[in-house]
Amino acid sequence: MTDQRTIPQITETVAFADLYVSPLNPRTVVSEGEIASLAENIKIAGLIHNLAGFRHDGTDGVGVVAGGRRYRALALLQDDPRFQNVQVQIAADEDTAKLWATSENAQRQDLHPADEIRDYGALEKTGLTAGQIAVAYGVTEKKVYRRLAMAGLHTDVLDALKASEISMSQAKAFTISNDEKLTLEVLERVKANGTKGWGAMSDYQIKEGLKPDHVKGSDRRAVFVGVEDYKAAGGRVGGDLFEDETIFDDPAILQECFEAKLASTAAQIATDNGWTWGEGITDDYVYSDTINRMKMARVYKVEGVLTEEESDRYDELGELVNGDACDEAGTAEFLELQAKADGGFTAEQHAHAGVVIYVDHSGDVEVIEGLVRQEDQEAAIAAGVLKKSAHKETPKKSPISAKLQEDLDRIVIGARQNALLDDPTLALDLLAFQLTQSKGWQRIHAYDVSLPYLANVPECETGYTRDKRLTLPEPVESKGSKAEDFTAFRKRGHKKCMDMLVRTLIGQLSISHADLGELIDEKTKKVTREHFTPTAENFFSRVGGPYMIALWNELLDLTDSHDAAKTFAGLKKGEKAAKLEKLFGDEATRKALGVTETQEARIAAWLPEGMV
Repeated sequence: MTDQRTIPQITETVAFADLYVSPLNPRTVVSEGEIASLAENIKIAGLIHNLAGFRHDGTDGVGVVAGGRRYRALALLQDDPRFQNVQVQIAADEDTAKLWATSENAQRQDLHPADEIRDYGALEKTGLTAGQIAVAYGVTEKKVYRRLAMAGLHTDVLDALKASEISMSQAKAFTISNDEKLTLEVLERVKANGTKGWGAMSDYQIKEGLKPDHVKGSDRRAVFVGVEDYKAAGGRVGGDLFEDETIFDDPAILQECFEAKLASTAAQIATDNGWTWGEGITDDYVYSDTINRMKMARVYKVEGVLTEEESDRYDELGELVNGDACDEAGTAEFLELQAKADGGFTAEQHAHAGVVIYVDHSGDVEVIEGLVRQEDQEAAIAAGVLKKSAHKETPKKSPISAKLQEDLDRIVIGARQNALLDDPTLALDLLAFQLTQSKGWQRIHAYDVSLPYLANVPECETGYTRDKRLTLPEPVESKGSKAEDFTAFRKRGHKKCMDMLVRTLIGQLSISHADLGELIDEKTKKVTREHFTPTAENFFSRVGGPYMIALWNELLDLTDSHDAAKTFAGLKKGEKAAKLEKLFGDEATRKALGVTETQEARIAAWLPEGMV
């Protein structure tokens, strides 16, 4: 039969200095941040729940058996006289003390998130700030803000959350909705599909269901137009509170704003830069084919000429800039020389040409200068700023067969190769241009070589270093046509071109023949450990305990029966990994372990199986 006797309730006022945490108290691990937050709560609201204590035999004072967090919080408030004496409920015997010690923690139950959302929202309506709510509940302000962001949810959504019919993540997705009818329709679909499994609706699907026609704030049009101009035109704005993203609810208004701003921006850029006209294109990229279809021609900057002295100075500064060793004044001088070498458009070119702009996928404005409209081309040709096009508007069918054309093309290739044999510097510069300036899908086609992606960085980069020359990208600048780009590229000087070529070629090094790899390693005196140090993160925590035990014993010449070997074997996996990391990376640890010169050399040279 269960003992249901009433436990005596004895409450005493005890000086805080006479209190300590009882060994019966089960709460031994606490968060300093939580204790500080609780102290702030007690300071404002007072000690709502008394501590529970017991006077242990042979010990002065009262041991706190329940209320360890409150005790630690009170310790932070001892400069406040209100908390220097504390009400403590005293256990009559040790059995009662043990019961209290375990019961308080076992019976604690946190509020359901749905109830927290409702409670926090109700408190905010009374005028309390997020900080005050956080203190009252003993939680972080960040948590309060997350709950308040959901306080406006429809009551049916919160009911479904509390009933576990939808997940917290799914509930958050409903915060973007301001349409009650649509909210309830989508909610029923979510509940019908459950919270887990392949049929459950994802957050994205819920948001699409709630706002099928919305445009995200990250859309290039939204970035370009901006929220204020969009709202000024009558556009409505929503928000995804948990993705920190604005939602544009009126796509048609956004598109109108986008086109209007694109046109005005194009006109302004043309005016500011002396062009005859400016036009905006709604595409997110303008290809050369786009310009051709618009039947526009193009004029290019008149190339600048550097004196011999300026050219030498340009090369000198270029070396410093590319090596990250140039000061601010030198960089400014380099840019001035670069601008002079690049040249510029003439007044005559400005008088016959204009600009086309577009907004890229990031919302940035890109400008294409020097375009001549079809109706202006005759005058531009007459003025000498545009060459007459060699293209025929309506090409006739060629009398040359495809087979014959293939042979003719081969002859052209051969002739070009023959001529290039006499200018090896140009040939190498061209290779350097192709390999170093091809980026992503924008490939330069000159030689029949490719640039496959070769992985030379591990997923865990801890303990691994790469030469700076392999990590610093070279700037890729487009001046217009590929011919112009190549001309500008060669202005860096042959020495710089070769340096870029060598760095790019080495970045593609992937030797599959073992004997050839060994020869290259021998010639270069490669030492893998100069670039790799095994650590807990990059290696030891990713292998098993037996492996680490065997390695520890091997490196330190220990037998399995040695006390040091037994001690190491008894450690947890994470502790073994940390010990090995210190053995490899900390000289003081090796000294404390009495590592010999032979063992030191063994540790310095050790590599995992398969590495050379």
